[in-house]
Amino acid sequence: MFLRHKTRHKDGKAHCYWSIVENRRVAGNRVVQRQVLYLGEINDSQHQAWSRSIEVFADGETDSRQMTLFAQGRGVEVTDSEVVEVRLGDLELHRPRQWGGCWLACHLWEQLQLDAFWSQKLGVSRKGTRWLNVFKTLVIYRLLDPGSEWRLHRYWFEQSAMGDLLGEDFGVVQPDKLYRCLDRLLDHKQAFFSALRTRWQNLFAVSFDVLLYDLTSTYFESDPPKEGKRRFGYSRDKRPDCVQVVIALIVTPEGFPLAYEVMPGNTADNTTLAGFLDKIEAQYGKAKRTWVMDRGIPTEETLATMRNAETPVNYLVGTPKGRLSKLEKAFLALNWEQVQSTVRVKLLEDHGELYVLARSEGREMKERAMRRRRLKKLWRRLADLRQQKLSRDQLLLKIGAAKKDAGRAYGLVKINLPEEGQTVTPQSFSYSLQKDKLRQVRSREGRYLLRTNIQDQDPAQLWRYYIQLTEIEQAFKELKGDLAIRPIYHQLDHRIEAHIFVAFVAYCLQVTLKHRLRALAPGLTPRAALEKFSAVQMIDVHIPTTDGRHIVLPRYTQPEKDLKILLRQLKLTLPTQPPPRIDASAVKSS
Repeated sequence: MFLRHKTRHKDGKAHCYWSIVENRRVAGNRVVQRQVLYLGEINDSQHQAWSRSIEVFADGETDSRQMTLFAQGRGVEVTDSEVVEVRLGDLELHRPRQWGGCWLACHLWEQLQLDAFWSQKLGVSRKGTRWLNVFKTLVIYRLLDPGSEWRLHRYWFEQSAMGDLLGEDFGVVQPDKLYRCLDRLLDHKQAFFSALRTRWQNLFAVSFDVLLYDLTSTYFESDPPKEGKRRFGYSRDKRPDCVQVVIALIVTPEGFPLAYEVMPGNTADNTTLAGFLDKIEAQYGKAKRTWVMDRGIPTEETLATMRNAETPVNYLVGTPKGRLSKLEKAFLALNWEQVQSTVRVKLLEDHGELYVLARSEGREMKERAMRRRRLKKLWRRLADLRQQKLSRDQLLLKIGAAKKDAGRAYGLVKINLPEEGQTVTPQSFSYSLQKDKLRQVRSREGRYLLRTNIQDQDPAQLWRYYIQLTEIEQAFKELKGDLAIRPIYHQLDHRIEAHIFVAFVAYCLQVTLKHRLRALAPGLTPRAALEKFSAVQMIDVHIPTTDGRHIVLPRYTQPEKDLKILLRQLKLTLPTQPPPRIDASAVKSS
């Protein structure tokens, strides 16, 4: 095995993607390469670590040899134990089910010590229902293969090894139990947030001096209700036709989620922050924290309240580029300060606040490449339309589609359209590049204007704080993509919030795996690791005996080479195989 890389040029930047590859000899004495493990983009130290791991794994490998089950033609000494004869020719394999992903998810659950918290909150019912196992099944289902509760009951549980790992049967996923478990969760949400904060601190030494705050929305496939939190509003999912709720989320700069809140779907972004500040102070106490937010969330009144509080609350917020026009003359008189190899800043104090104008060369190259690509595409499209024979109405429709594809680049082109009733000709339909606007856009590409009330902070640190807002954007992406939090089909508000809470706990497991991979197996995503583990299946081996019984051996399949490497990197050891059992009621299938 060896490391191989491929280089891809994207948005003006070269990206190098690495994989672990092995050579295999096939028919015709040819040698082909098989990708064992995809790593993505890794740095030099990570490259060296993976190289050493491959060498260690290759050196420790030994050739396998086949062992006979019984010594042929030799008698077996009979002890005092019961002796039965088995019919190996009638051996059967039953119930293949996914085991590896379920086992890894249970391991992550134990690493977060969630049993210690939830076992006190979710007890055992009078009929023997262990609500903790119902909740654990809901969370792991959301992590591995998210879908509806109906699908969990009808399909997924039987196709997984959750029953084997939890010691439960099919009764644990009856629909009424799944919904009744959801009804029991929300009473413990705030206590769970406090316990989660302590666990993040103990497990990863996370500090909570800086908090990232942002909002998103998730929609419903249901009719608009007369009351409740489902409302029409600004849809970040491009589904204005559906009712929605708004989710406000707080994460640390490392990506660890701390708390969230569900609000009506028509809630305006700039009305949420004040209430969230009060809730965080009530739950975790007043402390010197820095809140990092994107533009549009805080109002001027909220920022003034944060500055003038008895214990001032620090903030760092993005500022619309329109404000840069007002401060442009003041910034022109200042000099750039180099804070990183590719980042320079200018600092401007104004009415008790500090404005930070940051210029990132990498971001400038990316924005410039994106703008050029869209502008060239728009220019070619306009040239094509000019050659076509179209009516004015047809031209307007095609111009509208081109405008949608071009985005902001559309504003750089001045288009002269024919008047109503006028024929479309090269004279009546023309376009030209607005060079003055282009120069203005070029001068602002790769620049950010930040606003803060922190006066004694290193500008480079302020820049890093703001860039870390990508962590909360990634959290929303994984909640909506990997964990399929949308669409929501529940009708009752408390069930809606319980559905989001289950997704939040599943995201906590995914974040735990992400940071473990980041430290021990860099380059791998949590989803890729879960897919590798999910390839391990569990099968029931049925060996019939001559007295009509069956010896049942539940066995998980042995991991392939790529998973062996991953297990070694993550310092994980698979458990021993489950013990055999004798089934007297088993009947040989025809």
